[in-house]
Amino acid sequence: DVQPGWTWLFFIGAFAALFGMTAASNRSDELAVALLFGFGLLLGASIAPTIAYYGDADPQALWEAGGATALFIAGFGAFGYATRRDLSKLSRALFWALLALIAFGLVEVLVQVPNGSVIYAVIGLVIFAGWTSYDFQQLRRTKDIRSAPLLAASIFTDVVNVFFLFLSFGSGGED
Repeated sequence: DVQPGWTWLFFIGAFAALFGMTAASNRSDELAVALLFGFGLLLGASIAPTIAYYGDADPQALWEAGGATALFIAGFGAFGYATRRDLSKLSRALFWALLALIAFGLVEVLVQVPNGSVIYAVIGLVIFAGWTSYDFQQLRRTKDIRSAPLLAASIFTDVVNVFFLFLSFGSGGED
């Protein structure tokens, strides 16, 4: 039972921890790991009310989204980890595609797009399939332990985004 203002504060705090982790990763491993835990805690606190809402309204949607997310991450993560093809070439295109998806989401909020939430979720899943594969390939390729907190945060955000995209399907595309 957290007021909406607190969830926004937690969300902003999570982004601040993420930016702090980026800055700290080259200076202090301990600080980067502490900021990773702070990031996870703050992001979890910001999304907890949404998950609690679905737990009350449609717990089956949570189970389905969780199972689909596990299969999605396992499949695309395994692909990224195992492939020899260099996926780093996709990162720039994935970044711009993600910005375009955010822009589409804003347009969809302002203008009624037929099946807009389904289009958003499908395109989002395609984009995060690429990001998940890329992040797991980076996990396999990197030898520098200082990048571990950033990789963990990146994979964590992939999981959270994929979960919410699947959750929008389980709820009938109403979100």
